[in-house]
Amino acid sequence: MSGKFNNRHCRPHNFSCLMLAIALAIALPWAAIPASGQDQSQTQSQTQPTDDSGKPKQDAPADAGGPGGDIGPYAIPKKKTEDAPPPPPPPTPKKVEGMPDYSIRVNAPLVNVDVLVTTKSGQFVPNLKQDNFRLFEDGAPQTISSFTVSKAPITAVLLVEFASTRYSFMIDALQASYAFANTLRKDDWVAVSYYDMQPHILVDFTQDKRAVYGALNQMRIPGFAETNLFDALYDTLDRLDRVEGKKYIILITTGFDSFSKLTLDQITKKVKDTKDVTIFPISVGQIARLMGNAGNRSMGIHASEMDYLQADNEMRTFAAITGGRAYFPRFQAEYGEDFQDIGNDIRNQYSITYRPTNDKLDGTYRKLKVQVVAPDGGPLKVKDQKGKEQKIEVVARDGYTARHSVD
Repeated sequence: MSGKFNNRHCRPHNFSCLMLAIALAIALPWAAIPASGQDQSQTQSQTQPTDDSGKPKQDAPADAGGPGGDIGPYAIPKKKTEDAPPPPPPPTPKKVEGMPDYSIRVNAPLVNVDVLVTTKSGQFVPNLKQDNFRLFEDGAPQTISSFTVSKAPITAVLLVEFASTRYSFMIDALQASYAFANTLRKDDWVAVSYYDMQPHILVDFTQDKRAVYGALNQMRIPGFAETNLFDALYDTLDRLDRVEGKKYIILITTGFDSFSKLTLDQITKKVKDTKDVTIFPISVGQIARLMGNAGNRSMGIHASEMDYLQADNEMRTFAAITGGRAYFPRFQAEYGEDFQDIGNDIRNQYSITYRPTNDKLDGTYRKLKVQVVAPDGGPLKVKDQKGKEQKIEVVARDGYTARHSVD
């Protein structure tokens, strides 16, 4: 309908036409605003591009913010970086008479391995040097290119199982989550998610501890009774793909998976193929298991003690593959000590970089082995304050997936 009037049918002295013109003038600006409810969703569906499943596409979030819903990657935390001086130019080779000019560039990728060295009681072993480490890839010794002691802020996702299973499970999960939040420092970056039927992002990466507490305060009334651990862990690894540097997943869970679309083999392969992510599982519900009433058949979940033993083994496997450690506290008082240990593991570790002798870009999985020895090559001896020798534990990831030539 045109906003202009035809003077043959409507004269200025006609009062009714004048009132009609005023009404149209008022109504036309509002006609461009989509109605609420169903009309608005139809308008958005007509104007917003969709993916193959028919859902609206969500662009990757900017560095300053996170996704608006439960889809899309995590926002990339803005970390303070210092402008590094430009590298010195490579030395110019001497000109040899009669030899043509040519150059060769070796593009073998560097491999980073984070190594934690502790005593049997969990105490960090400090003051180790590069000569104390021996590194093997598929049994072949490797030459260490660089060696540092990392003590930097952490970038972690707190992934919590929170479902309508057992009350004791939910209480344990919340207690463990708050215990982890209490260990955070001002420079740490943390995102909080929980999962039941699917994962839910409560807060994107933030350095505000109050925001972390606020996210945990939202977990009060659980929804579904399903605990789809494999799907949630896969989703979290996918979201972390865009975040550069070393990342950690603090996984607070019973370890039991009830309804995931993914199989154990699929999630294990995903964990193996993911770079720069270390998983620290914290098991909850240990007391209920010891009392023999962990399975909640009233909610339709038939989990036996064998199911939970299998879940424990899976948690140990995820930790071992990525260079973390799994914890199985029985009492709430243990959570603080466990997260203190995890903080020491994360903030005090040795970082080794090497260029593998096998420089094939074939996408194969390479097994790693790290040994800690004395400078003379013999066994490393560590003594406690009383002079008693302590056995040491070396924790590093089991291996890595080599790059493929098409990467």
